[in-house]
Amino acid sequence: MSVTDALVHIMVMTAVSDKDVTEREMDRFAALIGRWPIFEEFDIARLSEVASACVETINRAGLDALLNQIAETLEPRLQETAYAIAVEIATVDLTLNQEELRMLEMIRDAFSIDRLTTAAIETSARIRHRKL
Repeated sequence: MSVTDALVHIMVMTAVSDKDVTEREMDRFAALIGRWPIFEEFDIARLSEVASACVETINRAGLDALLNQIAETLEPRLQETAYAIAVEIATVDLTLNQEELRMLEMIRDAFSIDRLTTAAIETSARIRHRKL
């Protein structure tokens, strides 16, 4: 698995955690891939293929196995980026349900990210998505 594929897997895992992938989440996938420098080398035409591979891995091996594979693929600084991506997807609809909160917890536990960093990432997303 490539680094960018691992990051797309994080997006997909987070979006499907509540069983309902919304149009806003799909739009955010495209926005993140189109704007974040980490995705410069990712071919957006592969999004469907990579997303399908993610779902297949979840169905075959489970979330824990996929998270372990992603953690092995990403060095610690990119694990922080992956967590930021997960938070972006989870917060796009301005609500966090129990499934999304549990997914974020699983990602935090699988990665080498300290609590202060995760809190900063979460606060930053909350501020960015705030409305009047």
